[in-house]
Amino acid sequence: MPKNRFFRISFLINFFFLLIGNSFSQVKIDKIEPPNWWKGMKFNNIELMIYGENFKDVSVSFKDEKVKVGKITETESGNYLFVELDLSKIDTAGNYQFEIKSADNSTSAIFPINERDFTPESHMGFSQKDVIYLITPDRFSNGDISNDKNIGNLPNQFNRNGRLSRHGGDIQGIINHLEYLKNLGITAIWINPLVENNHPISYHGYAATDFYKIDARFGNNELYKTLVREAHQKGLKIIYDHVSNHISNNHIWVKNPPFANWLHGTPENHINAKHEKSAYFDPNASQQTINNLEKGWFVSEMPDLNQENEFLAKYLIQNTLWWAEFSGFDGIREDTYPYLNPEFASNWAKILLEEYPNFNIVGEVWTGESSYLAGFQANSKVRNFQTNLPVVTDFAIRDAFADFLTKDKSINVFYNLIAHDFLYQNPNNLLTFVDNHDVERPMLLAKENLQKVKLAFVFLLTARGIPQLFYGDEIGLVGGYDHGDLRQDFPGGWEEDSHNAFLEKERNSVENETFNHLQKLIKIRKENEAFSIGKTEHFEPIENVYFYFRTEKENKFLVILNGNDKKTDFDLSNIIDFENSKLIDIYNKRKIDSKIIELCSYDFKIIRVK
Repeated sequence: MPKNRFFRISFLINFFFLLIGNSFSQVKIDKIEPPNWWKGMKFNNIELMIYGENFKDVSVSFKDEKVKVGKITETESGNYLFVELDLSKIDTAGNYQFEIKSADNSTSAIFPINERDFTPESHMGFSQKDVIYLITPDRFSNGDISNDKNIGNLPNQFNRNGRLSRHGGDIQGIINHLEYLKNLGITAIWINPLVENNHPISYHGYAATDFYKIDARFGNNELYKTLVREAHQKGLKIIYDHVSNHISNNHIWVKNPPFANWLHGTPENHINAKHEKSAYFDPNASQQTINNLEKGWFVSEMPDLNQENEFLAKYLIQNTLWWAEFSGFDGIREDTYPYLNPEFASNWAKILLEEYPNFNIVGEVWTGESSYLAGFQANSKVRNFQTNLPVVTDFAIRDAFADFLTKDKSINVFYNLIAHDFLYQNPNNLLTFVDNHDVERPMLLAKENLQKVKLAFVFLLTARGIPQLFYGDEIGLVGGYDHGDLRQDFPGGWEEDSHNAFLEKERNSVENETFNHLQKLIKIRKENEAFSIGKTEHFEPIENVYFYFRTEKENKFLVILNGNDKKTDFDLSNIIDFENSKLIDIYNKRKIDSKIIELCSYDFKIIRVK
């Protein structure tokens, strides 16, 4: 072979393999999170998490020097790149171009920085003056049948006969019934998570596979923004259900985690969560007990996130801020709060409350022990740690309701509950409820004794705290003991339903009686601030009758609850100067002329005292 021919062939072969090598090492961007940011936010030192390929020995630069690039962190796989950005000098919204460059090649992308659609003060928060309505969206109303099945890469799980299947409820279904909720008297709506859950059992929303994308079976990001806007136009607030603790085992992070410590363990080797909520402030708690709480997997299908990883911690904080800024919602309900790393959770709440001064946050703390609940509230009296968490879920009151409704325990359970308010930094900042999406409905527990259930709701809506109803409570849904059964479909939310309980004319007598009762109680609470922000003075029950005053300035009300399944007489003169008082039964709108009140089985009175 001639020498020059040999060199030509050798050169071509080397050039060919060089091309192949370069093609294999091509820098590629698949996704950027967050997908954008806003100018003028307090939180303006952000972190881009860039998904892609071949992020090895790269540099990052923005065309506009007002975007300051800080630390760049590569991962072992080369599939993720973390880039710190300082946006404090950005004074103009727009699409900012950046380049990622390696030794061999480069790629570019756009990062939008937008004008803010909302002022920080427009996020209204929620308080004891509100009445919250909790919705499991898949089971509330199917407003758009086109997104029930065969949606993109999401599996077809639509089957209304399946307990754990998707039933088709969606965001449009909620929008369609905002007027119904306003008519009931609701002021705030908490919706179970709506982000993508590409998971075998995913109707509940707590197994995220994409933190920045509304599940297509519920709608899309813009439709969620429309929901918030239309709710606000009707005077209704929106509470976003956020999950920082765990993800779906179908999330890309499980098979390809950015760092080895992104999760607590692996699907094959992890701790199963145990639920000893006192571990963080028990002086005698073992480290193993603390680890079981913080690092255990909630269930095997939901891997536990490690918020001690600084990149993940910032990701979760930014994700919460992003949804608030994108949609304009009013507050957060944080799922499985005690399982988060405490330092992370404290910092997360602090940043949110600094960004949005009117904001409010409730953390789900599932324990019926008031002393443990009190330890998670901000400025706790029982724990030497600042959680910065304003509101906790009052599972203690829920347990009292369950005892009263199910076990026929005396009305003393309510008295004993309120007697523990000394433990709380602020007992008004407790989310109170008879039921929610995880526990049995009151009509089931009370074996459909409507009068007993009505009594429970009187206590809920006249006592301290921030009251929350679960969808269907207002029509007496019974549900079942299993999660899939208690989250039953709201009758009338589907075109094929036999009757429509959203409409008074189609509700049966029990549904209308329950609806009218709750509507009236909510109206009483809203019109008389003594029931929301007033002082409580209560008395030890007499013959299973519990009674208490709610007072705000010159407005004073007496609530009487008969815990007996029989007629009982109550002597008002024991606690009121009857001869010199004017008493009005504001529920029944009638004057009280006799000092002896006759109470029927599980009866109640709400009395204005002048």
